[in-house]
Amino acid sequence: MHSTNTTSRRQLLKWRPIHGVMIALALIAPLVLTAWLGGAEALQRVKHFPLGLLLLMLVMAFLCWNLNAARLRLMLGGRAGRLGQRGALGIELASKFALCATPGGSGGPATLLLLLARRGFPPAKGAAVFLIDQGCDLLFFLAMLSGLVLFSVLSDAQWPHQSLVQWALVGLALMATLVSVVMRYLPSLLRSPSVNTPWPSQYQRRWLARRLLRCRHALKVTLELPRTTLLAMMLLTTAHWLMRYSLLYLAVLGVSGHADWIWTFLTQMLAMAASQLSFLPGGAGAAEVGVGGLLLPLMEREQAAAAVLVWRLVSYHLYLAAGAPLFVLYSYRMLRRSPTP
Repeated sequence: MHSTNTTSRRQLLKWRPIHGVMIALALIAPLVLTAWLGGAEALQRVKHFPLGLLLLMLVMAFLCWNLNAARLRLMLGGRAGRLGQRGALGIELASKFALCATPGGSGGPATLLLLLARRGFPPAKGAAVFLIDQGCDLLFFLAMLSGLVLFSVLSDAQWPHQSLVQWALVGLALMATLVSVVMRYLPSLLRSPSVNTPWPSQYQRRWLARRLLRCRHALKVTLELPRTTLLAMMLLTTAHWLMRYSLLYLAVLGVSGHADWIWTFLTQMLAMAASQLSFLPGGAGAAEVGVGGLLLPLMEREQAAAAVLVWRLVSYHLYLAAGAPLFVLYSYRMLRRSPTP
């Protein structure tokens, strides 16, 4: 078993040339799209972006990292040893780097589980922590979308593509319902003879069932944390996303554009959801086109292109720059501790 885990770590941390190519494409995508959409004037607007506003955006990004690190500590509840804020911040940045550097964010959860396993936290329980993290985000966005729909119905707000709000709410609600039902009736689903899995071996099916049941149990244990802890987690989640999704609004202000904060929030939410279809890390290309396309009805092409570039530099590229050294450091330590097969 130990040999298998060692092999998995080596396969996960092994760097391939295609990874470098994809990250390079993700890094240059905002520049290429900015030049294509806004031309030289858009780059000039970026060059003259107010320094004070840029520093404010950088501080807000740093605060977002620390809010996520504090939420991780609350979710673990001391079950991963003594984890201070700096250690939690290191895990947060390294796992987010892997999330931003892989297509669909596939490397983020695996990196998080490995880093928690180094602290003696079992992968099944680590998966439950990841699910709780995603569940908090899902609850926040569901509440925000519900509020936005009510606001659009009860007020005279006229937004471009307003019907997207209702469709996004329906899709998110269906996703939340499906996940809740599967986790609620997981034991019954696993016992059902009609459930077919792609693993023909009975041993593999039992192994998968044990993993899922352990994850479900760990999820239940995590949800049974004190209400004050759960409330604190939701408050941290809310503060993080409100701050992070204010970055685009500040970028719009910095290029002398005019857009409601609510519309910039919704723009990011919808565009980032659509960016999951991109084959590039961080949804590069799709995210810029989505946000830029939703901003165009409210401002000039040059302004929209410049705002998107500044927003991506702070919300995406900064994560890569800050998380890469930590990811490399943790990877090096894990490989050193792995015995030679």
